[in-house]
Amino acid sequence: MDDQTRVEAARSLYDAYVSAKPIAPLTATYEDMTLEDAYAIQLQQIEWFLGEGRAVKGHKVGLTSAAMQRLLGVDQPDYGHLLDDFFYLEHEPIPMGRFLQPRIEPEVAFVLRRPLSGPGVTAHEALAAVDFMLPALEIVDSRVEDWKIGLFDTIADNASSGALVLGSTPTSIADVDLRLIGAVLTRNGHVVGTGAGGAVLGSPLRALVWLANTVGARGVTLEAGQVVLPGALCAMVPVAPGDTVTATFAGLGSVTAKFANDLAPDEEDSP
Repeated sequence: MDDQTRVEAARSLYDAYVSAKPIAPLTATYEDMTLEDAYAIQLQQIEWFLGEGRAVKGHKVGLTSAAMQRLLGVDQPDYGHLLDDFFYLEHEPIPMGRFLQPRIEPEVAFVLRRPLSGPGVTAHEALAAVDFMLPALEIVDSRVEDWKIGLFDTIADNASSGALVLGSTPTSIADVDLRLIGAVLTRNGHVVGTGAGGAVLGSPLRALVWLANTVGARGVTLEAGQVVLPGALCAMVPVAPGDTVTATFAGLGSVTAKFANDLAPDEEDSP
């Protein structure tokens, strides 16, 4: 893909945010799309968002489970950007109008104390860079119709990012075994998922190391104070207006996301 075609593809995804209407998979339109094309399309949208006054407050890692990698035929994760308006407070009603087809999943969020700049970041350097962890819920969303995504589609679509809710109780990374952290996900009081930290590449720490080295090779540093979502502990589940979703983590506490009943509140601005 040449630069003009990449911008055209990015515009179609960007317009999906504005119109709240999903599009066909990019890979069906641009059959020659490559990994580099997909990340370039993602970055073009991020540049437009930053031009609107938004800010990058962290990154997410996706496709960290073996099942998802097998489904998409890949052997590595992907990443996306977390923007400032993605963050919602616990129990604050989350407007549904900003999403097209949202789903939710539990994650362990890392908050960085110091920058991480790859390539070459090791596990012990990643551990030392983490200030604390928080229980988190990531709301994933796709601008692609019916979630019919391949690897390049989800990368171009900012790794299917939507929003996130962070818990209120910080925990030292030294106080837990990241591989063994268990999580129970409930929706409206009913258990809809369970999982453990080992589902995230064997340990969420591996996802943090992978992210630091992958974005570092592209000239990006994970900055102090930023949030990193390393991947889901169990499968994502759909959410609807009025839903209340809680993730409870062994050793980390819990976090709750509450979704507003109004599908498209008047005060909600399109991106």
